[in-house]
Amino acid sequence: MSWVVDAFLHDSVGQALLVLCLVIVLGMILGNIKIFSVHLGVAGILFVGLVFGHFGVTVNPVMSELARDLGLILFVYSIGQEVGPGFLASLRKRGLALNLLAAGIVASGSAIAFLLHRVGHIPMPAAAGLLSGATTNTPSLAAIQQALKLLPDYTDVLGRMPGAAYAMAYPFGVIGIILVMVAFRLVFRVDVKREAGELEALKERESPTLTTVTLEVGNLELEGLPISKVIGMVGGGVVVARLLHGRDLQEVPRANTLVHAGDVLLAVGSSGQLDKLKDLVGPVSALNLIELPSEFTSRRVLVTRRAALGKSVQDLNLREVYGVVVTRIIRTGLEFSPRPGFRIQFGDVLLVVGKEEAITRLAVDVGDSRERLEEPRVVPIFLGIALGVLLGSIPIRIPGLAVPVRIGLAGGPLIASIVLSRIGRIGPLIWHMPLSANLMLRNVGISLFLASVGLRAGEGFVEILLRGGLYWILGAAAITVAPLILFALAARLFLKLNFLTVCGLLAGSMTDPPALAFANAQEPSSDGVSMAFVAVYPLTMLLRVFAAQALILFFPS
Repeated sequence: MSWVVDAFLHDSVGQALLVLCLVIVLGMILGNIKIFSVHLGVAGILFVGLVFGHFGVTVNPVMSELARDLGLILFVYSIGQEVGPGFLASLRKRGLALNLLAAGIVASGSAIAFLLHRVGHIPMPAAAGLLSGATTNTPSLAAIQQALKLLPDYTDVLGRMPGAAYAMAYPFGVIGIILVMVAFRLVFRVDVKREAGELEALKERESPTLTTVTLEVGNLELEGLPISKVIGMVGGGVVVARLLHGRDLQEVPRANTLVHAGDVLLAVGSSGQLDKLKDLVGPVSALNLIELPSEFTSRRVLVTRRAALGKSVQDLNLREVYGVVVTRIIRTGLEFSPRPGFRIQFGDVLLVVGKEEAITRLAVDVGDSRERLEEPRVVPIFLGIALGVLLGSIPIRIPGLAVPVRIGLAGGPLIASIVLSRIGRIGPLIWHMPLSANLMLRNVGISLFLASVGLRAGEGFVEILLRGGLYWILGAAAITVAPLILFALAARLFLKLNFLTVCGLLAGSMTDPPALAFANAQEPSSDGVSMAFVAVYPLTMLLRVFAAQALILFFPS
């Protein structure tokens, strides 16, 4: 059985893969064990990695760094793909308040690290390393080590301090934020499903669900006006899907179709716009045009061909070309009115009304292929990641700092993913990731990241702890917990933010993917956590890298 021992101890690619896989499997088993109705989830991988590392089971440092960075990139890139299409709308509505809270968390944590140096007499390289580990921010650790080399009194002893401090602070940095979330839920007696429902209701108010109404034209002033002018009189945002003349002549109206007294209109839009249309046109009709016998039908058509991408419904001129009307566009579960300027993206679902043969012709022209939708596009994924790595490597020069800061391998791919998924298509490249592929990349990424970090931090961790590291760990715990509690209370009590939004804020402000995974597990059906996380993550990443370097360069002793 010596070959088993060799498989674990021999420095090779196979050994690294074996160890990483075992850590991930055992970590997931640990994470699924419930303690007081709470389980660690994916964060269990980190703690199994610490145990393996403590007992000397390690992997080649190059392999470990590759697994850590690749895992982090895959995780944040898949998050950006999911939330990118709705990111700008979320940022406009709630982004300013969330980013101000996140900046407060960064500033207060940095202030505590500074106090640990000045009052607690912890060397600044160690205090800065504690700040990086306590906030689970690996890019800031790299920035610290780069900044230290610029100091005239740099030594190897100083160079090792940030890494040791980071290793001691990181475990509680992960578990600390999870404990704050759990305590927050218990103290405020949060019903997560109810909070998720409230968040969905808020999204619905901000992006109202489309509905239908059947109206009879009673306003004689509309006699002989084209339907486009009638819609323009209420400010647009409404689609007339069907029009009934007399008792038996039903049609899909074109822009120049004339309205007459007594006509019956089937209109689709938000409740507010439909109320305006009702005030203009006339009373609600007892007729149900959908149920009346006619040659028209409605059907969902999936957009999977490039020819329709980047165009609006008006650009496609569907009423004139096919004799059909698009009443709704469904994207990532949300319904949108086909207003001018709303560009169609890959994977959009069009709710079309018209004759069956006309809808079939339209479906052929726009694709309507479920297989093509579920087909993963490898080239855009790797190209998007490459662009993200380049973006993260751009030096950002800030006055007063001797070295430039970078948003790194986490911030760069995240921002690139958000932008590309928002654009949707550039030439022949389509930045759409099927849900199954997204979940796979996300879970593989976070698992590799946690396993490699745990293995690396576990080596020598107990020894450092027994030699006096407990004081450092307590300081790191203060950096982790104090800002989170303070600003979580402010977000809940003063800004009345939703529990899931607060969890996303805390995870994003700490740049903590494990905390994001834990928070998402509280209510997997809601995207509230991810939206808040992504809203604050880019700015937070930049602030954390800047703050860590500033501590070293401005207060070296």
